[in-house]
Amino acid sequence: MMKRLNVLIHITLGLVITLSSAASQADSGLSKKDAKELAQYREAERIGKERLIKFDTLDFDVYSNQKWDRLKESHAANIRVHYPDGSTTVGIPDHIVELKKMFVFAPNTTIKTHPVRIASGEWTSVIGEMAGNFSQPMPIGNGKTIPPTGKAFKVKMVTVGHWKNGTMDEEYLFWDNQSFMQQIGLGQ
Repeated sequence: MMKRLNVLIHITLGLVITLSSAASQADSGLSKKDAKELAQYREAERIGKERLIKFDTLDFDVYSNQKWDRLKESHAANIRVHYPDGSTTVGIPDHIVELKKMFVFAPNTTIKTHPVRIASGEWTSVIGEMAGNFSQPMPIGNGKTIPPTGKAFKVKMVTVGHWKNGTMDEEYLFWDNQSFMQQIGLGQ
């Protein structure tokens, strides 16, 4: 059994090397224009992957663990952020104020997965799952609060980011507020 596995590994490695060599030879047969376009495409793909890795870190670590001082790793100082309710903030400090609001009434809020991750040019987009429990009073203004229901929520959310000079200068956040309110026991 082990011999078969070793043979299979060697065959697979040989195939990978052969395919890689064939791809390199095919690349060398390209016109200068096509070779330049291919190089630009590969560079854009590399940058897109780097941005998606930053996005994973942003949601899974920075947001979920409320490490607000690290937002500058992925957000420009003057970032414009658009929220599901139609409001907009400009700048990291105002964005942090909005982000903190969720943790007041649901301190265990997390984003742990990005089942969909897309990068194209200066844009990235991820679909994540935001989850937590409505376990603390929810402020609603004028010193009033809604008592916690203890109910859990799990909402699919989408973040679309525009990147410039290594950080996002604009971010769009989307999730279904009606579903969220229903899940925490406040919606019809």
